Amino acid sequence: MRRMMAACVAVLALGVSAAQAADWPGAGQPGSLEWAVAGPWRDLEKDVSRDSVRHPIEELKFMGLKPGMTVVEIYPGAGYFTSILGPVLKQDGGKLYVVGGGPEAGKKFKEKFIDHPETYGALTYTALSKDSGAIAPPGSADLVVTFRNVHNWMEEDFADRAFADFFKALKPGGLLGLEEHRANAGGPQDPKAQNGYVQEAYVKALAEKAGFKFVKSSELLANPKDTKDHPFGVWTLPPTLLSSPDGKTQDPNFDHSKYIAIGEADNMLLLFQKPK
Repeated sequence: MRRMMAACVAVLALGVSAAQAADWPGAGQPGSLEWAVAGPWRDLEKDVSRDSVRHPIEELKFMGLKPGMTVVEIYPGAGYFTSILGPVLKQDGGKLYVVGGGPEAGKKFKEKFIDHPETYGALTYTALSKDSGAIAPPGSADLVVTFRNVHNWMEEDFADRAFADFFKALKPGGLLGLEEHRANAGGPQDPKAQNGYVQEAYVKALAEKAGFKFVKSSELLANPKDTKDHPFGVWTLPPTLLSSPDGKTQDPNFDHSKYIAIGEADNMLLLFQKPK
């Protein structure tokens, strides 16, 4: 009894919610990340084939994901992480907001995820843009996550607004987990990030300007082979493999072999916290 009381006191002293303090189910058990990553609902070609590079289990644990959390996923794209977050949070009584760039979810995303609450839970779609409203009720989220998107907000000139919106959505003590293509340190940062790479110091400055405190970083997604000087920016590399500047046409004479050998980009992985 004394040990149990001491554990409860320690949790309260840290100021974390019950959701944040919860333990994961055993590996492979329903509700665990291992269970979700192995789920038959995931796309084998587009998603599962990239797990060895993207390390989703380790990444989400680094970001502080716990059972029962309210999570906000920013710009889910084709849903690589949604296919993991949705089932986990549904199983464990959590909540997932998916935040796109437009007022409505794209047709493919809606048909695959939002229309299937039996697999992914009751997802709530909101938007993030220069003119959008709140991405989630203020102070409601335990965790905001975003993967390789900072350069998009820089290009569209609302990166400050984006980080401020993340801050508003989080509870005091809530976490922001962020992955982004990492530019070489030193020299000026292109404010539009036109090649898709952003300096780590620049990302930290954006977060700290919004009020976040830096917690830690990880080299889980580092790739020292990435020279970051590719003809079509980061999109020359897998999985995009551009061979033309417009991204709509393919040059049949372009040799992708060098870029396939490099692999996916060198990516930073950062964790920030809203002060308690």
